[in-house]
Amino acid sequence: MTWLVMGRWMSILAVATASVSAPAAGARQPEQPRAHEAISLHPENPHYFLWRGRPTILITSAEHYGAVMNLDFDFRRYLNTLAAEGMNYTRLMSGAYVEPEGAFKITRNTLAPRPRRYLAPWARSNQPGYANGGNKFDLSKWDEAYFKRLKTFVADGASKNIVVELSLFCPMYEDMQWALSPMNTVNNVNGVGAIGRNDVYTLDRNGPLLATQVALVRKIVTELNEFDNVIYEISNEPYFGGVTMAWQHHIADTIVETERTLPSKHLISQNIANKSAKIADPHSSVSIFNFHYATPPDAVATNYALNRVIGDDETGFRGVDDAFYRSEAWEFVLAGGGLYNNLDYSFTVGHENGTFAYPSTQPGGGSRALRRQLKVLRDFMDSFDFVRMSPDDSVIKEGVPDGGAARALVDPGKAIAIYVRKPLPPAKPASTPTSMQIQLADGVWSAEWVTMIGSVVRGAKLRGGGIRTLESPPYELDIALRLKRE
Repeated sequence: MTWLVMGRWMSILAVATASVSAPAAGARQPEQPRAHEAISLHPENPHYFLWRGRPTILITSAEHYGAVMNLDFDFRRYLNTLAAEGMNYTRLMSGAYVEPEGAFKITRNTLAPRPRRYLAPWARSNQPGYANGGNKFDLSKWDEAYFKRLKTFVADGASKNIVVELSLFCPMYEDMQWALSPMNTVNNVNGVGAIGRNDVYTLDRNGPLLATQVALVRKIVTELNEFDNVIYEISNEPYFGGVTMAWQHHIADTIVETERTLPSKHLISQNIANKSAKIADPHSSVSIFNFHYATPPDAVATNYALNRVIGDDETGFRGVDDAFYRSEAWEFVLAGGGLYNNLDYSFTVGHENGTFAYPSTQPGGGSRALRRQLKVLRDFMDSFDFVRMSPDDSVIKEGVPDGGAARALVDPGKAIAIYVRKPLPPAKPASTPTSMQIQLADGVWSAEWVTMIGSVVRGAKLRGGGIRTLESPPYELDIALRLKRE
């Protein structure tokens, strides 16, 4: 989720393989998915996904996870926009967590529905007194309107080749979130949840709430089993709010056990840390390890040997300049990451097409322009057989700009993908070229420089191997290089 206060967050400070875009003429046609064949890890390279017969990286710039729980949000228009702009992924809160208006200084936060416009998985009772308007909740009954809306959202995403990562739970960052939670005893008629917010996601201190949480997981997992475009995240940012590892493992086990007798088996993701951390003793059923604000992308190299997808499934809080999020996406994917999501505050109620002109005080950014730039990254990666590639910056011998960075993905002797950037804002580098020395195998290589708007601005043929010098065209901040051996 978002930051408690900026001071706490200072410590923090996919291209989708064209599952959306049509394959080029003569390319291998994707296989038709079999019934109940959900998105999975790619069997040949589990750092990436296999979905609907094609290798896939998930990439998006998406709304703040309230698309289903916020009754005022037109999610069909939102999903139409993502699909039209080449995004293939979105995150979603289950509705077990809700935020108050003004939380984290987010303007028109989709996770903060207006009074009486919050749709939760649990039915309302006939007793008034919910903290944000309307009746209290009955945690022993489901709201069928919620599950109908949830399934419609997922089905609509599936029809548009959009994967949904559903975050089942989220910590109560501050008292104001706990004050609105249906799991808080003041908001339900069941007499459960008379505990502190840091005890909500524990096995030994939350009392009957554990049974309520397990029942919710079983209900959601059962309702969505038919869909091939769902990933279950145990909890968003469990490293806040007292969420224990034992509780997380219990929820993962609940997902697995629930699906044991169901037709489809879905991937489980776990949110590990902000920025980076080394994962020790991973749960055997977790296939995706998510990090937030993962720049530089150290989390990928640190955990690459686990042979699972490493994701940067939330970033933002670096101001409103698209350059920060574009460069973070490129660096993370070129470092070997398989999933990227930017918090895009241009999606709000009434602006589900991503055109809200948010104030400069917004903690993060997002825009139509940024989504176009992320589509360039998708197309760039889709031009490679990236399942055969792995991160190897050693092929770059010289030419990393001072104060900048360069990342390389390599299929030895066959293909090299490189991303280069100069120092980020507030630095204002001039539009100048970069001269790079690249280690190439013997053969004939085609080289193409690709701009952040997708133009191929300079191509060349290189004959022979060894360390070769390539000069880019002038560029302001960042550029990519595509090398293929013919």
